[in-house]
Order: sequence, then structure tokens, then C-alpha cells
Amino acid sequence: MQNIEKCVNILKRKGADALVLLDEANMHYLCGFSPSEGIVIVLKNGDAFHLVDSRYTETAENHAKKTGLKVIEFKSSYYEELAKIINNSKSEIIVYESDTISLKAFENIKKHCKNAQMIELGDLLMRERNRKDAEEIVMMKKANQIAEKAFIELLNHVKPGKTEKELAAYFDYLMAKEGSDGVSFDTILLAGERTSMPHGIPSENTIKSGEFVLFDFGATYQGYHSDMTRTVAVGSASDEMKEMYELVLNAQLAGIKALNAGVKCADVYKAAYDVLNEKNMAQYFRHGLGHGLGIEIHEGFNASPRSKDTYEVGNVTSIEPGIYIPGKFGIRIEDVCYLAPRGRENLSNVTKSLIIL
Repeated sequence: MQNIEKCVNILKRKGADALVLLDEANMHYLCGFSPSEGIVIVLKNGDAFHLVDSRYTETAENHAKKTGLKVIEFKSSYYEELAKIINNSKSEIIVYESDTISLKAFENIKKHCKNAQMIELGDLLMRERNRKDAEEIVMMKKANQIAEKAFIELLNHVKPGKTEKELAAYFDYLMAKEGSDGVSFDTILLAGERTSMPHGIPSENTIKSGEFVLFDFGATYQGYHSDMTRTVAVGSASDEMKEMYELVLNAQLAGIKALNAGVKCADVYKAAYDVLNEKNMAQYFRHGLGHGLGIEIHEGFNASPRSKDTYEVGNVTSIEPGIYIPGKFGIRIEDVCYLAPRGRENLSNVTKSLIIL
């Protein structure tokens, strides 16, 4: 119900009568789960509705006991039911999801609610979602605990001769076994020279002694995502591997130290970048330092040199510097941090000291 109030406040700011949500993540924020189709409507008086088809009626009604939405199973089409609500409430101005709505959906709303003016939502709801409350953090911690427990178990199976594909598949199984509702994204598990690809896809490549293995993974719990990256060595690590690992770790620690409410996202990026640049390795750091996450694996602010945003209390972000040297190896270390009212909290618990299996 608190999230309904946030939407009512958005309507007040916009001088509008109704907020119409079709985006799966935005609907989840209001209805408590992720339907593949449906519409959530919030009116300026605080009434809120969830339009569903018969596939989701029971699930929606179960969640509505907590969320406060009124569930309506449509009889003919979503848009006809939407029009009834808009007309009955005498809503004249509709706020729509300008960043995510499809042209087809936009045209359908205009067609069925032809007497209403449509204005853009912009990033107002995303900014609300970007400020996590205590209940959301509990779910994100649970997702992270599931992923970490699976990772610790997986390390017992990382041996020379195993392929990236078989280990990635087993990793996903372990997360499901520990209680994950699904993976946050396609698990990245790469070995040897292939670790130089930041988002490489697991292949038939086999693990070999004396090489790095990079794991980027996440679990989900009640719709909320975790995200972590660890890079380990198998058998042994050369002096160069150890030196570069410590460099990336120092860059990550510098980024985490710089992360605080009121600090520009671009300045957090720069704190980690400067550590790599001092050793002439920044040229091998080829992505942003971090991204917000929650109901979506990427949501909210990004720690990049181009960002114009400033971190706020309630934000959750990854901090994940890396270096990627083609033909040699790549290293990435990623934690997820929460800007709690009492200060920064690292939600990731797996050691960042170099593990040699």
C-alpha cells in the first residue's frame, strides 16, 4: 500500500488523474509479482486496480491481500476494462510509461480512452523504485545468500577438464536447489583467455590448471535480484595474475569507499578508474563501474563517467571494476552495496582474497 501512495504522489506532482502501468517490473512494484501481461491502474484518490486474465487471477488475488489492489479479471480486453475505470473515475489526464511502452499499447490506450489527455511518466517511478525500503533489502539479501551458498558449493567441482558449460549448468541447478526462483541473468562462467570477454557465453572450453575462472552470477527471490562476480585461479597463479588481481581488488575497494549518499555517480566511477590508471591499466577497463538493481537486474543509477545522477539513501548498486586483456586473461570483482539510512552496507559476503583451488 505504501507503493500505491508513492504513485498517488507522482500523480499530484504531474497534476494528473490516473497512472497506467504495463511494464512487468513496474507492475511487480505495485502487485507483488511479475505477470507477463496485465495492467495496473492507480487513481489520484488512492484507488488501485490490477487487470488480469484468468491465468493470473488467483495469484493476483493472493497478493492483493497485502498490496491493496482490486483485482479485475477482464471479460473482453484489457483496454476496454481500462476505459471503464478511466471513464467511471472521470479521469481526464493519464500518465503513461514513456520509457517502456510499446507503440501498440500506446495506441490502444489512446483509442479506448480517447477523451483523456496522455502525459509522460519519465523516470519518476524508477526513482521511487531506486530508493529501496527495508522489506526490499530483506529480499535482496535472501537472493544474495542463495547465490553465495551455491557458489561456495560449486567451487568444490571446479577442476581441470570440466567445461564452462557443464559448470554453468550445475551452478544454475545449485541456485535453484538453494531456493532461487530463477537466475538473475544468464550465468557467465569463463576460463583462461576467454575471461577477457566481459560478458562471454559459457562454451565447451575446458578448465586448465594455472588459469583464471570468472563467475558472474545471481539468484532471484520473490522477484528481487542478486549479482556477484568472483575470479579464482585453478591450481596456481603466476606473479602477474596475482599482481593484476590485487590491482582490480584495490580499484573495487576504492570505488566502494567513495560510494555514499550525496556523491555523484561519475565520481564513484572515477575513484576506481584512477587506481587502475595509476598502473596504466585503465585502458583495459571497458565498462561502467556499477549499476542499480532490484526488481530488474539493471535499474536506477549507473556509476559511469557519463552519469549525471547523484546517489541517494536507499540506492542499491553493484561495484564491479575489471580489466580484460585479450589473449591473456580478464579479472572482475563485483559486490552489491546498499546506501542504508545509517550508512553504506555491503550485501556481498564471499571473500575477495584470491582463491586458488
